[in-house]
Amino acid sequence: MNSDPARIPVIIGVGQFNDRDCIHDALGLMVAALEKADEDAGGGWIGKLDSIAVVNQISFPKLGNCAEHLAQHFGISPKIIEQTPYPTGESPVQLLNEAANRIGSGEIGIAAIVGAEALRTAAERARAATGEKKDALREVASGGAKSVMHQHGLVAPTDLYPLYENATRAAWGQSLAEAQAESGIIWAGMSAVAAGNENAWIRKPQTSDAITSIEADNRPIAFPYQKRMVANSSVNQGAGFIVTSLAVARAAGVPEERIIHVGMGAAAHETHNMLKRDQYVQPAGMVVTIEETLKRNKLKTADLDHVELYSCFPCVPKMARRILGWPVEKPITAFGGLTFGGGPIGNYMSHAIASMVDKLRAERGTALLFANGGYATHFHGIVLSADPLPDASFPHDYDVNPLADTMRGPVPEIDDDYEGPAAIESYTVFYNRDGSVRFGTIIARTSADARVLARVDAADEAMIALLTDGKAEPVGAVGITARGEDGLIHWAAA
Repeated sequence: MNSDPARIPVIIGVGQFNDRDCIHDALGLMVAALEKADEDAGGGWIGKLDSIAVVNQISFPKLGNCAEHLAQHFGISPKIIEQTPYPTGESPVQLLNEAANRIGSGEIGIAAIVGAEALRTAAERARAATGEKKDALREVASGGAKSVMHQHGLVAPTDLYPLYENATRAAWGQSLAEAQAESGIIWAGMSAVAAGNENAWIRKPQTSDAITSIEADNRPIAFPYQKRMVANSSVNQGAGFIVTSLAVARAAGVPEERIIHVGMGAAAHETHNMLKRDQYVQPAGMVVTIEETLKRNKLKTADLDHVELYSCFPCVPKMARRILGWPVEKPITAFGGLTFGGGPIGNYMSHAIASMVDKLRAERGTALLFANGGYATHFHGIVLSADPLPDASFPHDYDVNPLADTMRGPVPEIDDDYEGPAAIESYTVFYNRDGSVRFGTIIARTSADARVLARVDAADEAMIALLTDGKAEPVGAVGITARGEDGLIHWAAA
């Protein structure tokens, strides 16, 4: 317990900014968001910053280190000027934990955390210059050598998260209809939150059926996900917040009811290579991150009034809510989720933190925020509260990955050349923009329990139907793998 107000981290200002007119680049959005956070805190804080930390962005890569640009723009020289190496979804929470630790140790007194993406502006400018429509996220994800995963269509988050969705559905004993209904309930709830949040990008509430039904404006993308189920990165959004000590906040006259206390956090991760994970049902890193975040703050799920469960794709909050024991009907977001609130790549949780601060100021209580980055790769949790958290103490070591290591099972070998019988571990089917099937991809286990990737040709209508019609559970079904004329391993019914 830390009772010294000079060592107790608190959030005093938050700011969010939407640019629907495609005026700003990512740096311009960061400037606007930070100015809003400063105003929200009462003004005059930017010039006193000891630290400015930025979530990296992909929309304008030539900007380089935006933290340095912000310091130059505001004419300040903070002790710490840093930008995350990559724009991953857990970054804002990690930066908040770092700021809390530095304040708790006395290293700094005032910190700003900010980020933004202007993918809509970038797309408009690229289209004006070349006449082409670009997918910046897919271009970043597909850079470098073409691995066996890339050869089988597993490139961007939209391609990979369905592997968790289909594996968890089977493990939980859900039918396809039941699993889609759960996604619909969660996503409809997020759309309702976004409709009431002036900072959300899409403010139109959706029904559960509208989320899950396949329509012209809700086309299938990667089974079983449609357009309204996936993160919406085509936004121009910036968000940031200002963190200081309770002593500094009080000395500056910040009203007590506007001061939000920062609790302790926890973080863990999975290996980046999806094929080298032990399973696709319950990532150990996610489990220990959520459980340890609660444990460190001496909280139970029943003590939580609000949560933000990262929602890039339905499988993530589905897994998280089961670990937490959070009912499907209860809201899982303060911002509106990555589909409706907006999915600005690595900076979503800055918006979530800002919106949660607003909610805690208005409704009081305690909140858990859970962030996810990569392909269910990086996990980070933290607690915020309208009231002091007596068990929070800083600095603290938030890395709980050693605990996650003790929970992981053996990782199967990868056999890129296997031909013969195998059982489906998970899978997805990719679609063209007109809704027609491109191909399917299966991860299967061989008789020796190794992993093999196999392609399902679009022309194999019977197998595509088995994978997608919900009449039988494909996970566990046995088929035959064989190398095709294109050099890839293909799948056929046994």
